[in-house]
Amino acid sequence: MRWSPLARKECRTIITSKGAWLLVPLIILWGFRPTYAGWGALHQNITVGYVQIGASFLLPLGTMLLGYQSLVSERTSGSIKFLLALPLTRTHILLGKTIGRFVGVGAITLVSFLLLAVIGIIEHGIFSVLLYLGVVIATLILVADFIAIAVAISAVTKRTVTAATSIVGVFLILLGWQSIVRNLYSAFTGVQISPYNPPADGPFFLLLRLTPDAAYNVLTNWLLGVGNSAELFHFVYMQIQPSSQINAYVVDTTFQPGTVPWYLHPALSIVILLAWLILPLSLARVLFNRGDAL
Repeated sequence: MRWSPLARKECRTIITSKGAWLLVPLIILWGFRPTYAGWGALHQNITVGYVQIGASFLLPLGTMLLGYQSLVSERTSGSIKFLLALPLTRTHILLGKTIGRFVGVGAITLVSFLLLAVIGIIEHGIFSVLLYLGVVIATLILVADFIAIAVAISAVTKRTVTAATSIVGVFLILLGWQSIVRNLYSAFTGVQISPYNPPADGPFFLLLRLTPDAAYNVLTNWLLGVGNSAELFHFVYMQIQPSSQINAYVVDTTFQPGTVPWYLHPALSIVILLAWLILPLSLARVLFNRGDAL
């Protein structure tokens, strides 16, 4: 636990930042989206669906922006020399930075979702507490993933502008991931994909859910019981309706019963989320311990 004082310092850095608390109203405004489709899918539990929506777009971006300066700022200011002089291994430093930033951002995230829950109760009535807790826990894992990515980038870059550019690049890849997968699939197979009529191809659907946010949507849609998809819950519900067709990739409407590959089971999205937590930090640990980017 030698890393715990450093983790407390990192947590205080986030908690005492006024800019970090701007995430609270932004997440609430982004997440609170009462729609007929959302109500049709979840009824009173639409409040839990607001958590899933609130975890999209702004939360990943905000989390990475609050994490990317953790080590690169120490490097650019020169204070990393004092940090390395402490009785801490570089692994401890990486661990303390990650855990501290996660606790700080996680606390802000929890406040956001508690306020969303209060608004939901006022607007729609009581919802399933167990379902709410399950989705919130999944969201905290997502936050941990993006903190891990941000700290890993911070650990292996020499300049703040490089780290910031890398964060923006990662975010843009996440935004365009569906298009990237669709284009790569078409380039390798020669099959042009229509989002309104996608092929019942297991590898294609697996690629769609390999990002942290997509795996999170798969997991939370499973918990919400709306369908097997990396889309937001209300889009999944709309796609499943017989009289509706939108450009959403949903396993339930694409594959025939009994033909869904085992690796598309929603539970395996937990493995993807854990991989995004472990792999970036493992790579950063190797490079950081070697002294690269110092």
